[in-house]
Amino acid sequence: MKDIREIIARNICELRTDNGLTQAKLAEALNYSDKAISKWERAESMPDIVVLKMLADYFGVSIDYIISDVHSADQIKSKNVSVFRRRNRALITMLSVTLVWLIATFIFSVVLTFGRGDFLPAWMTFIYAIPVSFILLLIFNCVWGRRKFNFIIISFLIWTILLSIYLSFLTSPLGINLWLVFIMGIPAELIVFLWAGLVFGKKEE
Repeated sequence: MKDIREIIARNICELRTDNGLTQAKLAEALNYSDKAISKWERAESMPDIVVLKMLADYFGVSIDYIISDVHSADQIKSKNVSVFRRRNRALITMLSVTLVWLIATFIFSVVLTFGRGDFLPAWMTFIYAIPVSFILLLIFNCVWGRRKFNFIIISFLIWTILLSIYLSFLTSPLGINLWLVFIMGIPAELIVFLWAGLVFGKKEE
């Protein structure tokens, strides 16, 4: 009979590669270091029961799947469904963001065609589409993704909102150069950075 560590190592490696993840990405999702993932996949160490449950939930399989040398048809089907579900979620996210840019392009065309860009230029619709895209990414990532990416998305969201405000005043008839608005991004970014540091801390085994 194979060593349980070798069985778990092979199954973790297969699940990770089937889902198109690197060791670093899986480590981020579990809040562990990539060294820990590497040790598990080389059978140098074995994750405890809590981590096995996290892995099972993350990949949409049972703990029994991860510790079993031979998998039943139902277990394999469950694993395949999990892989397709993850890919479908990525596609839905990309389609939603693409829809935002389609709407922005439509508004841009209408404004340009009918000459209604007296207050703001037509191209500003694309500037506004950037923070809207990040808001959508944040929503989908909160529902389906990895919490750690929320902080990266929020950072981009902060700066793109500030950019939208700055360009809105600059390109309006008022023509105000409100560059000081970007100073607000510094404390906001610091809050995001400190919050991320409080919430996350990589574990090593």
